[in-house]
Amino acid sequence: MFKSLYKETEGFRLVSILTPLCMIGEVVMEMIIPKLMSSIIDDGVTAGNLSHIYRIGGWMIVAAAFGLLFGVLGGVFGARASTGYARNLRRSMYRNIQTFSFANIDKYSTAGLVTRMTTDVTNIQNAYQMILRMAIRAPSSMVIAMIMAFTINAKLASIYLVAVIILGGCLVLIMSRASNYFSAAFKKYDDLNESVQENVSAIRVVKAYVREDYESEKFKKASGNVQDLLLRAEKVLSFNSPLMMATVYTCILLISWLGARMIVLSGATSFTTGELMSMLTYCTNILTSLMMLSMVFIMISMSAASAKRVAEVLEEESTLSNGENPVMEVKNGAVRFDHVCFRYKADGRDVLSDINLNIRSGETIGITHGAGVAQDLKTFASYNASPHELVRGMYPQILLDDAGRVAYTSFLEVLLEGDGGAYLWHCSEGKDRAGLGAVIVERALGVPEAYVRADYLATNLFVRNRAEGIVDAISKKLGLMKGLDADIDSLFYAYNDYYDCAMAAVNANYGSFDAYLAEALDFGPEKRQALRAKYLR
Repeated sequence: MFKSLYKETEGFRLVSILTPLCMIGEVVMEMIIPKLMSSIIDDGVTAGNLSHIYRIGGWMIVAAAFGLLFGVLGGVFGARASTGYARNLRRSMYRNIQTFSFANIDKYSTAGLVTRMTTDVTNIQNAYQMILRMAIRAPSSMVIAMIMAFTINAKLASIYLVAVIILGGCLVLIMSRASNYFSAAFKKYDDLNESVQENVSAIRVVKAYVREDYESEKFKKASGNVQDLLLRAEKVLSFNSPLMMATVYTCILLISWLGARMIVLSGATSFTTGELMSMLTYCTNILTSLMMLSMVFIMISMSAASAKRVAEVLEEESTLSNGENPVMEVKNGAVRFDHVCFRYKADGRDVLSDINLNIRSGETIGITHGAGVAQDLKTFASYNASPHELVRGMYPQILLDDAGRVAYTSFLEVLLEGDGGAYLWHCSEGKDRAGLGAVIVERALGVPEAYVRADYLATNLFVRNRAEGIVDAISKKLGLMKGLDADIDSLFYAYNDYYDCAMAAVNANYGSFDAYLAEALDFGPEKRQALRAKYLR
């Protein structure tokens, strides 16, 4: 995982190195300023030495200017490094996804891949910037401030040491609790994205079946799960600030009381007023740095899950592979299929087989599907039967011929074995192959026959307005088809006798629809039970 993620820093490694160096430079300048302030108070203000105040004040301005410069450069370099790293991650993920087969996509799901390329990468980008800046600045500031405090007075500095240990233990406890909630919330993002994707991609079906309330409730539930977990995490993190403030003010009170007592008892010889001010400044720096460090660890904990998910996509190898000595360049643009087969999984069943096709250079080929009935309506003029009779006679072939059985078998396998959280929806404009596909799925799920028939006939709700316009247009254009325009709606609408004819053919050949599922589609009772467990709630 680390190797694949580190590889994506290419092109931004220099700025990734310059960022922490600038952060260290900024911290050094900040730690020098309290020491200079102590010198101004003790050797300038107390002694009345105005020239010393001017000289040390000038050095403080120089230190502040360099600190500002290092801070700005660190911000610029850090932003460039993190955004560039995120760009490389998204680009590499996108390129690798383009090579995925259907099996690879089913493994992660479309919603999961979207989450990895957006939310996951954003989390990694934020964590990477915090690692380069805060993760370097916080410990550097804490260590340098602690060293400076011990050089001033080791006895008072020990107060910091005790406070750091106590505060550090409390922050570790808070961080561990919060990171668990963040990790759990992050997994819920896939469910949220999936809910949005399903609703948007099938919005016409949702509206046609008047399922807006159901989809709204489904989205509300997914969004509520994310909200609940994030709210719990934020409640835990809310203890950070009061705990930090309590520790800081406790240290300030102890240092002020003990420091003032040492100044009075020693006559400002062993400990001076300027040193006391420096100690108070270092107190704030040390404890603030510790709190910053805790936030860095929380962000890293959040992004660890994201990094793992992104690395999985980067390291995923497509199940599609070239054969021996593949032809990578087509010289004249010709394409030839010689006994080609296609399957969705390496160990799955062929959904296309023995395809032989030769496309010459410069030719244009159109591949049409069989979802519609009678692609060219003029051919009906050559039949001595009505369109209604022709369509009804086609229904047994859809379910019983080899092509139909192979297609429906593969369809059921995808629904049952897909790892990506597939979802079911009814084709809004297909009463024939798509409509019978919905019948097969519903019967496999154990839906009563009366409801299956009603759902098949519900296709008419979708196509009525559109079909009427198409029928009128066809009737005007096909003037040679006298008398056929009255029956042309048979091509668009679903009828009970279409459904009865298909079921009668199944019963005649297999005895029952359950037997058809088991024998023709290899979808026996165990698979039907697994399908119900997966999709029925």
